Amino acid sequence: MSAPTVAAPQLTQRLFAEFLGTAALLCAVIGSGIMAERLAGGNTAIALLANTLATVFALYVLIETLGPVSGAHFNPLVTLVVASKMPAAHGGWAQPALFFIAAQLTGAVAGAWLAHAMFDLSVFQFSGKLRGGWGQWLAEAVATAGLVLVILRAPPGKAAALVACYIGAAYWFTASTSFANPAAVLGRMLSDSFAGIAPASAAGFVIAEAAGAVAGVLLSRGLGPTATDSRTA
Repeated sequence: MSAPTVAAPQLTQRLFAEFLGTAALLCAVIGSGIMAERLAGGNTAIALLANTLATVFALYVLIETLGPVSGAHFNPLVTLVVASKMPAAHGGWAQPALFFIAAQLTGAVAGAWLAHAMFDLSVFQFSGKLRGGWGQWLAEAVATAGLVLVILRAPPGKAAALVACYIGAAYWFTASTSFANPAAVLGRMLSDSFAGIAPASAAGFVIAEAAGAVAGVLLSRGLGPTATDSRTA
């Protein structure tokens, strides 16, 4: 007797998973930043460490939990990379990719607002934390290139751990603390907290992230095909 087959998730379910996952991720990033800043007593290193650990744990859990539903992109650039590699998959990826990005951006906003509400802060706010300059932009390009490279080269079943570990490390070895995600930039732009970024700084980060994503794809191609490439060719 054959095992029962599980129906593939519908587009609405995949979109909900992307919305939920991105919201939870931004809630974890911003909420842990608020808590860390309150408890660290002005020690920025301790606050960043707490923020890092919460983000790593949340990211791993979210990818493991929601990956089977949507692929757990939670990042418009990851969605675009997947769309470029799988143009005919899932009935064509161009339109679903746009829906995915809309769900991610909406989720990022919802996650920021939820974090504020939990800490009794004003829900609607903008960050005043300026982050800019060539060092910050280069750091974002490096962080995003590494993230895309890890995603593309991760062996089957290992992506959650590898992505979480990479982001945790990149919090500390990049000058920008590794946003590596335009949806994260949007959510953090709407939070005047430890993890925030001023609206005036957002465009530079997003451009650097886009350049980094392209670099990540090129680096992966330079390393040759992966098992995933052979399955989707």
